[in-house]
Amino acid sequence: MNNNIELLAPVGSMESLYAAVQNGANAVYLGGKLFNARQYASNFDFDELKEAVTYAHLRDVKVYVTANILVDNSEMENVIDYIKFLYEVDVDGIIVQDLGLAHLIREFFPDFHVHGSTQMTINNLPGAEFVYDMGFTRVVLARETPIDEIKYIHKNTPIELEAFIHGALCVCYSGQCLMSSLIGGRSGNRGKCAQPCRMPSSLVDSNGNIIKDWDKKHVLSPRDLNTIENLEELIDSGIISLKIEGRMKRPEYVATVVKNYRKVLDEGSRSLKLEDKKDVEQIFNRRFTKGLTFGDFSKDFITIERPDNRGVLVGKVARVDKYNVFISLEEDVDEGDGLEFITAKGEYKGIKARFYGKKGTTMKLEKPGYILKDSLVYKTSSVNLLNRAKESYQEENIKNPIDMEININIG
Repeated sequence: MNNNIELLAPVGSMESLYAAVQNGANAVYLGGKLFNARQYASNFDFDELKEAVTYAHLRDVKVYVTANILVDNSEMENVIDYIKFLYEVDVDGIIVQDLGLAHLIREFFPDFHVHGSTQMTINNLPGAEFVYDMGFTRVVLARETPIDEIKYIHKNTPIELEAFIHGALCVCYSGQCLMSSLIGGRSGNRGKCAQPCRMPSSLVDSNGNIIKDWDKKHVLSPRDLNTIENLEELIDSGIISLKIEGRMKRPEYVATVVKNYRKVLDEGSRSLKLEDKKDVEQIFNRRFTKGLTFGDFSKDFITIERPDNRGVLVGKVARVDKYNVFISLEEDVDEGDGLEFITAKGEYKGIKARFYGKKGTTMKLEKPGYILKDSLVYKTSSVNLLNRAKESYQEENIKNPIDMEININIG
């Protein structure tokens, strides 16, 4: 295991913690029930936080806790009590956005590691120097920071650098977004983003007329970040902590993504097989981008057609009759797999496969709607992958040697 670089996994529940640790994460980040930017994740109460820290530390895994919302003055006493609890249960670091809170943490808990949240939008050397001078030990760089800028920051300041490497992206600059609060009364800076960027929008001309072919498109919905083939370049730029997004994702997602990034960290990107890449794509994707760090932009960054999971291409409709649809399979399909069709009206219809279908054969299924010949069929969930992912963390995989000496006396 490469212990010089952190593989930092998202944890939204105890089961996700097991999934992350057992698949090779050597650090995790999670939120408590209070003051964190993912209020709709399961999150951890006080007893669960203690349990999580104990579980992780016994396996030499660090735990960072998010207190990364903007804090109101009336809440400051409560949030400091919360930070005190985290400090006393031996959390390894605290991730914050609010500068006032960061100042108080440095004053009251001077040896507590403070990490600057990506929502601080630090994307250049002056920003990194500013938080370093405040006593921050690490900064989670803005996801818009170009790779050359990361190298420059690393060369000129000793602060630790962390970067997101996989998962959902925000269309606004590192989450600095007011759309959710203005449209839905739910502030992303208070952990309650309603994700208005995933909603359909229409482009209009100066007269207010909808532009042809631009009605109800997802023009603000970014693809998912995937840098699994760019880890060496990120590490060479000075990044010491590789952060996976996904505290609201299922444990099987955490297991699958962590496992494959760990493989690349340990064995290099050439070790990655086609099946590994397909697993990462299958578990969840809105189509992938390397992100603004590596220069992806426009059509390489936004998923215009739809904002949700795409799955993987599994076949094409060979023919259709009154009641059935016949799929020419390019991949195996297992009983219970989720399959998705595109109707003639452009709608997406999902069904579960009732039996096994082998690659290279034709699969006959009951027609879920008005389906056209030659339309594409996608597998949106894989029973086999979910079972493999769950099995990966149901047993203890972490083995640490114990050096001990014992004296036994009769009586």
